[in-house]
Amino acid sequence: MAEAKEKVNELKVQGNKALEVGDFEEAIQKYTDAIALDPSNHVLYSNRSAALTKAARYLEALGDAEKTLEIKPDWFKGYSRKGAALRYLNRYQEAAEVYEEGLQVVPDNQQLKDDLREAKSHLTGPAGSQPFGNPFSAPDVMAKLEANPKTREYLKQPDYKMMIELMKQNPNSLQNFQDPRIITTLGVLMGFDLEAKMGDMETSDDAENDPQPQSPPQMETNDSESSNKSQTSEQNSAVTQALAEKEAGNAAYKSKKFEEALQHYGAAIELDPSNMSLRTNTAAVYFEQKDYDRCIGVCEEAVELGRENRAEYTMIAKALARMGKAYLKKEDDANALRYFQKALAEHRTPDVAKSIQEIEKRMKEKERLSFIDPEKSLEAKALGNQFFQQGDYPTAKKHYDEAIKRNPEDAKLYSNRAACYTKLMEFSLAVKDADMCIKLDPTFVKGYLRKGGVLQAMKEYSKAASAYQKALEVDPKCEEASRGYREALMAEGGDPEAVRKRAMADPEVQQILQDPAMQLILQQMQKEPEAVREHLKNPEVAKKIEKLLESGIIAIR
Repeated sequence: MAEAKEKVNELKVQGNKALEVGDFEEAIQKYTDAIALDPSNHVLYSNRSAALTKAARYLEALGDAEKTLEIKPDWFKGYSRKGAALRYLNRYQEAAEVYEEGLQVVPDNQQLKDDLREAKSHLTGPAGSQPFGNPFSAPDVMAKLEANPKTREYLKQPDYKMMIELMKQNPNSLQNFQDPRIITTLGVLMGFDLEAKMGDMETSDDAENDPQPQSPPQMETNDSESSNKSQTSEQNSAVTQALAEKEAGNAAYKSKKFEEALQHYGAAIELDPSNMSLRTNTAAVYFEQKDYDRCIGVCEEAVELGRENRAEYTMIAKALARMGKAYLKKEDDANALRYFQKALAEHRTPDVAKSIQEIEKRMKEKERLSFIDPEKSLEAKALGNQFFQQGDYPTAKKHYDEAIKRNPEDAKLYSNRAACYTKLMEFSLAVKDADMCIKLDPTFVKGYLRKGGVLQAMKEYSKAASAYQKALEVDPKCEEASRGYREALMAEGGDPEAVRKRAMADPEVQQILQDPAMQLILQQMQKEPEAVREHLKNPEVAKKIEKLLESGIIAIR
């Protein structure tokens, strides 16, 4: 139970971190995993509701908020989460009612009071009616239209379907349509007979304002209205034609007939200059043609147009991301990063987030490589040596740090810094630098000597002996390595025999020595010392010999 609780808490913390950095889908997944382990935890549902709201998955967020309140009805955050989801769904009246219900439970909660005020600010009319969003963007719009006898017939008409698609993509285009079919459609989607209500309003107005037969001036007004309707009809026709041109352009694009696609998109823009998607599609063609400057220019126009017409943030993000990709093709990482970050600020998508990570990593590596300068590295090394000789080890280390940044492949620099760390009693860092020195240049004896000295200081005598032994393999005549090896062997028990006895108590050493094959190899090594090099080519044998060397059982001279 304790282990499961700890895992739930770990997943919750990971979800919280993902939510803080804007990785909403990752946060949702972590909270979901935690809920699977603890389905009665109201906090997890509340947190996931917040993440779902951030990810624009408002209906799911609403469901989690309701589950939160089901588990813990007296928790104010449950009301806050539910109200937030309802507000994003433009259901302001319901949101206000939720906040009022929450205030009955926690009357003094300032957050719920502020939320209630915000929700009520969106309500208009004496009955507290609320504005509605674009009804054509609902996920079940086509199902509703298929279910109604009138709109089912309309769906058989190509221009009607084009109008529906246009209003899905661009909510602002709704005001351009006065087509009677659209009025009927709005009534179906909103759940009442809009035509009948409009008819009732017209009859009432006529009865109150104009009971007499129509006079000549009224006829002139009707002519003016007829002219306006004609103009609106022409606008609708242009938008419909623009959609047809767009579809033709899309088909040409998919067939890689790019010039033909540009012609169709150009014609569509002339017919419907406020449609942002026509420009982003044009930019996509230029991108495929490798004309990246024109792609960027058209995307800039699209973003400006989209902001003027309050286009969906996903469309703005798409145009900005395309600019980032174009700059990436131009090998301009700085501008690519800039526009990808702008796109991410509008709408988070995994591919854009990944592109940002890759660019940042690449730019960091370029910065590191640009810093490399062997000559400046030698200057820093000389200063490090000077301060080391003066006993100013912290300052010496700083200069060795600089030298390594300037030339990270120089093994001797790590050896020098290891000496500094040893003087500063930072033994683990000294061993790390000694290992890096050996990795960069396995023939550099001083790397092994540094490691052996540090391990002796750490009282790791067997490991120190092994380091000195490896130094002797590189240079058999190295007096410092021979002396260090002897001192390491003698350090713990006073004599080699004591070291040998302790080593023999090690089960791994016992197993190696009892191995018949190893016994033959060890006998051969005594008679023919040069034979050890051949045996060391076998990884398993080399590992066993290294263990015997570390324990002091054998020595190679």
